[in-house]
Amino acid sequence: MPQTETPGTEGAPRTRLRWWTELPLILLVYGCYSAGRLLARGDVHSAVDHGLAILRLEQSLHLDAEHPLNRLFTREPWLGVPADFWYASLHYLVTPVILIWLFRARAEHYRRARTWLMTSTFIGLIGFTLVPTCPPRLLAAGHGFVDTMAHYSSYGWWAGDASAPRGMGGMTNQYAAMPSLHVGWALWCGVMLWRHGGTRLTKILAVVYPLGTALVVMGTANHYLLDAVAGVAVMGVGSLLAPRVMGVLDLLRSRLFPRSTAVAGGTASPIVSGGCQTSAGERIPRQRESQLDAGAEPDASPSDAGEGAPAPAR
Repeated sequence: MPQTETPGTEGAPRTRLRWWTELPLILLVYGCYSAGRLLARGDVHSAVDHGLAILRLEQSLHLDAEHPLNRLFTREPWLGVPADFWYASLHYLVTPVILIWLFRARAEHYRRARTWLMTSTFIGLIGFTLVPTCPPRLLAAGHGFVDTMAHYSSYGWWAGDASAPRGMGGMTNQYAAMPSLHVGWALWCGVMLWRHGGTRLTKILAVVYPLGTALVVMGTANHYLLDAVAGVAVMGVGSLLAPRVMGVLDLLRSRLFPRSTAVAGGTASPIVSGGCQTSAGERIPRQRESQLDAGAEPDASPSDAGEGAPAPAR
């Protein structure tokens, strides 16, 4: 029996995601992010001015949460050391793990989530470029901050100049504090766990991970509170832009690879597919053939022209 297609679904491109195309894409985006951070070092004096301006704004708004957290992490190694490990490593581990989990177990949500993450990352890169910002730990000692990464450097692989491995601190941009993508990526991870985790444990982690990251980046003196707020704002803008970005990418794909997105059948009817095409005057497929089988006259009659045609004279 001939099969018909559901109206409105025949034109939708069917793109199947493959890991061997997704992995290079993610690595490319992360490479651009890392290279952009390295190149967009900015002027040190401007970065210090931006950091001090943020600090003064927070103090005027009574939002100075960095000092008490930083003093606590400096005074208590059982808090400071795990916080340094958290800051130096978790965003490199948790974010890719959740991406892989979505790709394998929640494939229908993966593309939207991946596009949201990448769009927000590029927005953050623009922020690093336009507003180089000195983190609290690099301000003069008179401002009261202690670099916990340097303070506890004997416990980890990092040195005193950055969270990068020893000897590689010069390969990072230490003035890329605004916005905090540590907080932004952690928020993305939390949203993914909350939406798609399905268990009580994942919902708890969805709340604990971004909140913990926000406390860690301030307690280790790597970010200001407003850096964290900006990281959340960047993720919000990225979420709003993600559908438009996917639409643009789909348009480019259809222009660059028309064969892969073309609808099978080309000029086929949008309602009835394949061998079920109707011709003029037929209400159902194969009406003409069934009439011929029943002994109808082979020559066309005015009724073949449609319902509105006049009946033949008798």
